[in-house]
Amino acid sequence: ICIMEKQVLESSEERTFQYQDSLPSLPVPPLDESLSKYLDAVKPFLNQEEYQRTEDIVKKFENGIGKELHRKLLERAKMRRNWLEDWWLNVAYLDLRISTQIHCNMGGPGPYIEHCWPPKEGTQIERACVNIWHTLKYWELLRAEKVAVERSGTAVLDMNQFRMLFCTCKIPGVTRDSIGSYFKTETEGECPSHLIVLCRGRVFAFDAIQEGNMVTPPEIFRQLTYIQKRCHSEPDGPGLAALTSNERTKWAELREYLVDLDPKNLTLLEKIQRSLFVICLDDSSPHATPEDYTEVTRLGLIGDPTVRWGDKSYNSIFFSNGTCGAFCDHSPFDAMALITMLSYAEKKIIENEGKWKGSDKVRDIPWPEELVFTVDQKVINEIGRTKEFYYKKVSDLQLVSYAFTSFGKALIRKKKLHPDTFVQLALQLAYYKCHGRPGCCYETAMTRRFYHGRTETIRPCTVEAVEWCKSMLDISDNTYQRLQLMHKAFAKHNKMRKDCENGKGFDRHLLGLLLIAQEQGLPVPELYVDNAFTASGGGGNFVLSTSLAGYTRFSGSALPMVHHGYGFFYTIRDDRIVTTCSSWKSCPETDAEVLCRTVFQCFQDMLQLTVAAQL
Repeated sequence: ICIMEKQVLESSEERTFQYQDSLPSLPVPPLDESLSKYLDAVKPFLNQEEYQRTEDIVKKFENGIGKELHRKLLERAKMRRNWLEDWWLNVAYLDLRISTQIHCNMGGPGPYIEHCWPPKEGTQIERACVNIWHTLKYWELLRAEKVAVERSGTAVLDMNQFRMLFCTCKIPGVTRDSIGSYFKTETEGECPSHLIVLCRGRVFAFDAIQEGNMVTPPEIFRQLTYIQKRCHSEPDGPGLAALTSNERTKWAELREYLVDLDPKNLTLLEKIQRSLFVICLDDSSPHATPEDYTEVTRLGLIGDPTVRWGDKSYNSIFFSNGTCGAFCDHSPFDAMALITMLSYAEKKIIENEGKWKGSDKVRDIPWPEELVFTVDQKVINEIGRTKEFYYKKVSDLQLVSYAFTSFGKALIRKKKLHPDTFVQLALQLAYYKCHGRPGCCYETAMTRRFYHGRTETIRPCTVEAVEWCKSMLDISDNTYQRLQLMHKAFAKHNKMRKDCENGKGFDRHLLGLLLIAQEQGLPVPELYVDNAFTASGGGGNFVLSTSLAGYTRFSGSALPMVHHGYGFFYTIRDDRIVTTCSSWKSCPETDAEVLCRTVFQCFQDMLQLTVAAQL
């Protein structure tokens, strides 16, 4: 993802969504180009004989059924501005039946511990109300379409995902989920303006707009203090929010059961769905330092399920020691939209030294209302069972989040290298060192220069990257040979990224062809059942699931894609690289801590190469 250093966030003249109608449609690349890129991508995982076989399968596909499927895909693309959009939403997110809260949601820690807000007991509510207020101001800017249009170079980027930051929620369905999005700009009309607060198994709501004006931090403080005092002096609530962490069909059935039990429950569920976002008051006090975000990242992603609404597009988590985090359903947007909003809030928090400098006047506004669900013994039992399953699953996760502080973007750029490619190649080398073989890898590229564009897959495990890895481990190769191979691997990766961002990747294209076959009731083409397809990561089988979370202080992560894989997410700053690496403890051959430490060593090795070359 090549997001520029952020332009000024508040623009006066351009409106946030004014270019939506003039963005280009998502293109369908030529079939022969996609297939030849695919063949190139599977090479590192096959021997000569296997490659020959796959090449034959691909040629047969290209001249046979593939031609026909491609023609039908082009027809579909003529009829819509983004041929992939509904398909992707369904296949990547809404059709999944596993627990999406565990396996798909994304989350990350707030970086405030590095400046205004070091961990400190007793600061939870006062920091929360400042943070919430700046987030509400961003919602106001978005409603007024005053959030700056993002660009990549001169190209305008699609801003549609920003609509999903607020008033958006996934709704479970028995066979497929749906997304409810209730956000409206001022021109479009009324927009819900209430917030939901989760605390000790209970659910509360209060409105952010009172008598036409936004609540101030002292007023938010009053509301949150009221909720906290009640929760800390009365018995815990049932913890209904935990149900969102269920497998999707199970949650859909339980939701129907709740609604049948009492129609009032539907009104309450809809109130949560429509809310601006969810505030989570969490009793944990995760340890956090600028060099080690492990615990706060872990609790943000897989903390107490009774104080997270897993289906909500934005959960803002505040821990007891004044640290905080974000936790989001991934289906309505990708991380960059969220990071843009969080960076805005952070900038404002820093400008005001983490304090509220306005009036302390508190209006006599209505107290928060508690949303009391009607539950019976069956629901109580299900909540218990769900929590048990959840904790059993997440206790298997190994996660580390460390900052590499020897150097960062400034020095890498000085060496005329692309920082993102630098990290990706270090990861390839580290995986090769740890596992003795190439690791098929998924890196997110952003396709937002197209209408409603989201992502394309970059596959960093290239023939060039593997050649370089082998050279780095071959003691007979000299520095010059290694450097030559490294530059080749960089050039290849940079070209792939550029292709993907310009709609010339091949993974979404291959997915489209498969979905056309399925819609037509045709048998699955041989290309997709060939071992090479899965071995190289196709069909969601990437051993390394990775993404650059940009160049800000915000880092984020998600869990590994496969049981024997890793999640590897990173943020590149001027003087450091912050990485979050996860794996499953029950898989004997993976170890997130070891991989992360090895990546750090590889950063040093790569820098050494460029230094040695200059001697």
